[in-house]
Amino acid sequence: MPDAHAQQVAVEVTVNGTRRRAAVPPRLTLADYLRERCGLTGTHLGCEHGVCGACTVLIDGDAVRACLVLAVQADGAEVTTVEGIAAPDGELSPVQAAFRDHHGLQCGFCTPGFVVSVTAFLRDHPDPTDEEIRDGLSGNLCRCTGYQGILKAVRAAADGAAAAPKEHA
Repeated sequence: MPDAHAQQVAVEVTVNGTRRRAAVPPRLTLADYLRERCGLTGTHLGCEHGVCGACTVLIDGDAVRACLVLAVQADGAEVTTVEGIAAPDGELSPVQAAFRDHHGLQCGFCTPGFVVSVTAFLRDHPDPTDEEIRDGLSGNLCRCTGYQGILKAVRAAADGAAAAPKEHA
């Protein structure tokens, strides 16, 4: 019987705009792949059960828990981590700037997951109510902030997006 630990599966994933190919064990999580193979340590591992949201990334635009997805499941997908949220020149995204400006972080451990989740949330809900914001944040846990700064940051990012000039198609 072949050694299950020796088995490797070829995957090709586009991470933050860069195509990456690797041979990975079938049970390697996407979070571990991103951290260990890609060197993208902004994807944090908290609970490793999909509860805390610290490992949230975008897969083909959808916010998902990278600790619950196997790297082989992301084969062929476009993955965006917190490192890919800022502009290529390093300018912070509106969500990142709002978290900075409105004290939406303290220790910073949960912040990458919040930034990714909020980025997807505001794309789908550009003018959310406060209740929708609270509901949209319910999948991310923070032990430091008491959430008030986070809520202010999301509101500011939403208000900034609403005030920004619309691009013409």
